[in-house]
Amino acid sequence: MQGKPVSRLYLITGFLGAGKTTFLKQFIRLFAGQKIQLIVNEFGKESVDGALLAGLGAYLEEIAGGSVFCSCRMDQFEKVLRESAGLCPDVILVEASGLSDPTGVRRLFTQAGRFPDIRYMGGVCLIDAVRFPKLYATARTCKKQLAASDVAVINKADLADEAQRAETRRLIAGQRPDIPVFETSYGKVGVDVLSWLQGKQQISEQPMMMTADLTLKKLLVTVSPKISAYALTKFIEMFLEDTYRVKGFVRTAEGLMLVDCVGNLAKVEPFGGQVDAEKVGRLVVLSGEGMPVRTAVQQAAGWYPDYILKIE
Repeated sequence: MQGKPVSRLYLITGFLGAGKTTFLKQFIRLFAGQKIQLIVNEFGKESVDGALLAGLGAYLEEIAGGSVFCSCRMDQFEKVLRESAGLCPDVILVEASGLSDPTGVRRLFTQAGRFPDIRYMGGVCLIDAVRFPKLYATARTCKKQLAASDVAVINKADLADEAQRAETRRLIAGQRPDIPVFETSYGKVGVDVLSWLQGKQQISEQPMMMTADLTLKKLLVTVSPKISAYALTKFIEMFLEDTYRVKGFVRTAEGLMLVDCVGNLAKVEPFGGQVDAEKVGRLVVLSGEGMPVRTAVQQAAGWYPDYILKIE
């Protein structure tokens, strides 16, 4: 009699805006014909990536409202893992929040018998070819994510010049000279990434410290459906420089819009997919220590008093 099948688990990590969701859409195609379980972790209260990943032919579990890899919430992640393993998928893909410190995940799988039905295959760290040098110098989570990974994928290579790509590779090699590095655009990777992970050495038994996520400021902005797409864009542009990321679905006078902003680029585009009603009309605004995001958002809201309903 054969025993219960073992699910292979891959962790996808990377700082905000590195392109994890786009990568995951490409990565999942490497497992065609297999039963796949997705676990998506969002930092904000409203899960956006879950809606974007819907329809990929995989089971989806969403966890919003904080990093499940933080030491204070690791029990929730373990609960979801056990539930996922109970579905007997061939593959479990975990997309971590862009602000997560995932070093504690590896520690889970060095404990014999803890998850007998799951085989940890390794972590893939997505890296923004343009923004990484600046983020690496200012956000300690970038270093944690790289430390916890087995493969580094430099994404958005088409947007970076030769000097930016060289500096990104130099920083990666300075911390992790052992890690293989792949360059791509639009999150596209081939089976060579899977082949390397399949043949990688066993996970080190050395315990890794579990730490809380970097100091973070989070705001949830409720927007009236009467706002125009133009006014929504201008509102966001007024405080965007004081944020790491602005994400959400907003109903406007022109229809449903997906807001997905990184850096100084305000991206507001029509969205034709299905979104739960309770997730519409809310923007998740993420920023870091020393960034006056609440003041900036409140000042911007003053220009649109009829459309910005709540800031919390």
